[in-house]
Amino acid sequence: MMRLFSPRKTTLMFVIRDKTRTPLENLEPVLREDIQKIWDFVPKPEAHKETPISEFFNVEVVALSSYEEKEEQFKEQVANLRGRFFHSIAPGGLAGDRRGVVPASGFSFSAQQIWRVIKENKDLDLPAHKVMVATVRCEEIANEKHANFSTNEEWCQMEESVQFSPVTGFGKRLSSILNSYLSEYDSEATYFDEGVRSTKRKHLKEKLLQHVQPAYQSMLGHIRSATLEKFKETFEKALNAGEGFSLAARTCTQSCMALFDEQCKDAVIEQANWDASKVQDKLQRDIDSHIASVRAAKLSDLTSTFEAKLKEALLGPVETLLDGANNETWSSIRKLLRRETESAVSGLSSALSGFDMDEQTKEKMLTSLKNHARGLVEAKTRSEAGRVLTGMKDRFSMLFGHDSDSMPRVWTGKEDIRAITKTARSASLKLLSVMAVIRLDDDDVDNVESTLSSVLLENKNSGAVTDRSIITHDPLASSTWEEIPQSRTVITPVQCKSLWRQFKSETEYSVTQAISAQEANKRNNNWLPPPWAIVAIVVLGFNEFMTLLRNPLYLGVIFVGYLIFKALWVQLDISGEFRHGALPGLISLSSKFLPTVMNLLKRLAEEGQKAATNDPQANPPLASKSFRNGVSTSGNVSSSASSGITSSENGTEYSSPSKDD
Repeated sequence: MMRLFSPRKTTLMFVIRDKTRTPLENLEPVLREDIQKIWDFVPKPEAHKETPISEFFNVEVVALSSYEEKEEQFKEQVANLRGRFFHSIAPGGLAGDRRGVVPASGFSFSAQQIWRVIKENKDLDLPAHKVMVATVRCEEIANEKHANFSTNEEWCQMEESVQFSPVTGFGKRLSSILNSYLSEYDSEATYFDEGVRSTKRKHLKEKLLQHVQPAYQSMLGHIRSATLEKFKETFEKALNAGEGFSLAARTCTQSCMALFDEQCKDAVIEQANWDASKVQDKLQRDIDSHIASVRAAKLSDLTSTFEAKLKEALLGPVETLLDGANNETWSSIRKLLRRETESAVSGLSSALSGFDMDEQTKEKMLTSLKNHARGLVEAKTRSEAGRVLTGMKDRFSMLFGHDSDSMPRVWTGKEDIRAITKTARSASLKLLSVMAVIRLDDDDVDNVESTLSSVLLENKNSGAVTDRSIITHDPLASSTWEEIPQSRTVITPVQCKSLWRQFKSETEYSVTQAISAQEANKRNNNWLPPPWAIVAIVVLGFNEFMTLLRNPLYLGVIFVGYLIFKALWVQLDISGEFRHGALPGLISLSSKFLPTVMNLLKRLAEEGQKAATNDPQANPPLASKSFRNGVSTSGNVSSSASSGITSSENGTEYSSPSKDD
């Protein structure tokens, strides 16, 4: 039909016999419209889907009169029509289009090529007339049924409802509606070609199912969501009831998947062979994901619970053991850590038995718990080491200020402060040595304590040497302990030395106060007065002594009198005068007393004038100094004055030597 071989158009002539009274002008448009419909349904190449029929064919409609009624007119019209066939290549003939004319010499080859194209081109397989009619009519019926289904009230309600919630009896109700429209199609298309009817029915069924598939998918989505929520609720109840995690997950999964399958059967559309396995797989993945998240949360809660128990069981006792540092501190901490860790690991292992996990994962969690317990002790040790200086001072104050019965110590004078101080410092140093290094393994042996004791306690000069030509090695002049890894070191040797120096400086005041209190106590416990007070009481008497205490001015008078008496004693040489006897001594003294006193006063006056002349601007401190040296000055003056005195006893003269001589 189509111009596959040449650009020439083909003429389609439709001859209508026995023309009726209906004008040809009215019949021709109807006939051309039917031809156009047939052309629209004819399979065409992709390039000619929209090509009009006039591009390939010249359509002509000819009407012949009735042979019985108008024989002559009929024969004339037939003769004219025959002439068009006979003279087809003439202008106005049926073959008037000469664009595809082939020369006679090439006709054989042209015919072979035409036949080859005809065999290869399936578009030339034209259906029968009844097939074309059935195609058009069945298509119209199918479109009508599809349109009626789209406006069906019950279907519209179901389509709207299924967008928000599941619809009860969805599959049966929708199958019934679809079946009714397919039955109507079958009844209306029953007389058309069976092949065409079946094909169009199949197309109608596909269109209807394609129309309802979104609603079906929504229904499956609601079923999946409801089943997932049901699983979550059931699973949570099972876990709260104490059922094992893996058993509860397995049981709830099986029951919910069975429920999903049952509800999917209720949503199945009979006319469709749809597989709900994708939605089922999605539900299974959602359930597995929820189980995994709950599992992770449960394992995290279990781990957190046992870590909290370890923290409560370890931190308090470890702090107490470190505060009371002694030789068994780390041994006790190791026993405590081992006991609490074994208890926590046993509890966690028992709790993990319901999770059906592999041994490698389980062992990894248990090892993590053990490491956490060890980390708690190490962290607590480092935290306590941050205030070790305060602990050392508190321990020193406790041992130094309290006796063995923890009673406040009273410094009566009988205590050995040196020994008490050494004991208290040794205990404080013990605390420092315990805090310096972490010892959580049984084979952790070190010489930290001995090193600290030898350097900080036994060596009073803290590493100083007697022979300055020899430089000794200071074991604390380092940032690491010998044979101890950095991970176990809490306080480095240098830090220990600095802390000890600060500790001694801050506790030295307490020792000094104790020594002062002891001396004061000794003084307070001595009931006898001082020796000078005893002599004064003996010489003056008790009443006179009390008078002096009440009037300290008398002491100045007595002191001045003492100085004058001392000067006279020296100038008169009283001890020498009494060597010859008491009476001669008294006579000699009585004769020398008045001249000596006058000479002494004269010399004092001269010395005073000389000092005023030489240094009129003398400062008060110099006068005070002269006053403090007054005894010597007076002695010199007296000696000078007495040097000119002549003794007439025994008729001889002598001069007394001066003090300077």
